[in-house]
Amino acid sequence: MEVVTKITNIEFGSMVNAAAQKLTENAEKINKLNVFPVPDGDTGTNMSLSMNSGAQYERDAVDTTVGALAQATAKGLLMGARGNSGVILSQIFRGFAKSVDGKETLTARDLADALMSGAETAYKAVMKPTEGTILTVIREAASAANHAAKNSDDAVVVMGQTVDASERALASTPDLLPVLKEVGVVDSGGQGLAFVLQAFYEALSGEITASDIHIPDNAELEEMVKGLHAGAQAKLDPADIEYGYCTEVMVQIGKGTTFDHNFDYDEFYAHLADLGDSLLVINDDEIVKIHVHTEDPGAVISWGTHYGSLVKVKVDNMRDQQQAVIDAQHTEDTKEIKNAPETAILAVSAGEGLSDLYLASGATGIIDGGQTNNPSTADILAAIKASGAKQAIILPNNGNIFMAAEQAVEVAEIPVQVVHTKTLQQGLTALLAYNPLNDLDANVTAMEENKLTVKSGQVTTAVRETTIDGLEIHEGDFIGIIDGKLKISAADLQAASIQMVQKMLDEDSEIITILYGDNATKADAETFAEAIAELDEDLEVEIHQGGQPVYPFLVAVE
Repeated sequence: MEVVTKITNIEFGSMVNAAAQKLTENAEKINKLNVFPVPDGDTGTNMSLSMNSGAQYERDAVDTTVGALAQATAKGLLMGARGNSGVILSQIFRGFAKSVDGKETLTARDLADALMSGAETAYKAVMKPTEGTILTVIREAASAANHAAKNSDDAVVVMGQTVDASERALASTPDLLPVLKEVGVVDSGGQGLAFVLQAFYEALSGEITASDIHIPDNAELEEMVKGLHAGAQAKLDPADIEYGYCTEVMVQIGKGTTFDHNFDYDEFYAHLADLGDSLLVINDDEIVKIHVHTEDPGAVISWGTHYGSLVKVKVDNMRDQQQAVIDAQHTEDTKEIKNAPETAILAVSAGEGLSDLYLASGATGIIDGGQTNNPSTADILAAIKASGAKQAIILPNNGNIFMAAEQAVEVAEIPVQVVHTKTLQQGLTALLAYNPLNDLDANVTAMEENKLTVKSGQVTTAVRETTIDGLEIHEGDFIGIIDGKLKISAADLQAASIQMVQKMLDEDSEIITILYGDNATKADAETFAEAIAELDEDLEVEIHQGGQPVYPFLVAVE
């Protein structure tokens, strides 16, 4: 086996593209590691699409130093990240790229340091890191790389020991997360990362060459994405402006000042929070970007110069802009402006009926996606931009979309916040709390609180036999999931559905909403509603066509 003491742009490109191919080939295997036996496992698809985006950016990069290629890969992963696993993978490469920035080639030591940086960045990106996941795998793999690089300058040896450690860490995930052990699977995200590291080794060692790597064309990638996502528009709804100046400042930390200590994000943010609202602060160790609505732009700029050199300053008088929009409404050539909302409320939704229901309930736009088709960071950004709004609220309606939505918040050019709705039912309930007279922060707080007033139920079909929390499940059974926990298994759709509702009801329950999907009919929903009425004649039952895939019934209890 050839010794590799210097990783050039050729080797690095092969590593990245081999990883994309490996994930694509094994996407379905990773998908099947879903803890719940439902037909919606998408970790493998998400990681594959994310890595393919990174590989595309790597191939398109003009600067061919390894440092530049790593930056391009990280950027592609950031924009293409789908699902929590895809976002964490993008953070691993973000840390990797930061470590090798400016390097023309990499040594074995550089490789190990980059993996260590990737692990550190990934852990920091997750608010509450959980062991027994992809985080465990990258931490253990990077530690092994670090140890190997102390004893060898051969990148192949270092990568080989990294792969071995990743496989041991992956095998240990069921011992760290009891639910994995109960259903007999390893962590799906960790498995995806293990495939990435394995592909790195195969490319470095020469087991696979550039000619062995298939580069998917746009048609293949579009087939994987299963459709494009688009935003919708609604009428302009201007609000009173308390802080009149939209102020954007970019500062290069430490340059041109006497500032000589570590940048304290919390201190920096807290001071600006007192100067206005719609505050957004993003920093990456060298640059800090500020967006705030304030009455004193000078104070914001002064605070920035205390920490470093001004790179960019932009101040817009929003009162003048708002008046211009109002004046423009009287002319025929401003129809497009009139349709732009002050605040866009963008909901992730799958199913034409559900999307229509969201728009009727106050959402201004729909981001196509859901459990089996998580939108990417780029998809969410595109919907934000297409809205034409001055600020936006995202309803992800799925916990696996949270991190991509939050990543979009960091990159968006307007103030954006996420209401952390885990289900489509929570999203619809959150919308009821929106008040166009309130500011962004107040609305998000109210919507976060209101989402908790609904109980969410999902009925689908089991795709394998397993036991979860003592509940025995057979392949083909209909299963009921209540607020993320699998509670019911029955051979009949109606039996599973009514048993699920019985567990959801309490003395305060008043309204039951049934959303029937592609795998159910209106007659099925009416039969279900009649059974609910027999439980309690005082319950009000509503039926809507949702059109959602995978789940014959979605149920909301309020």
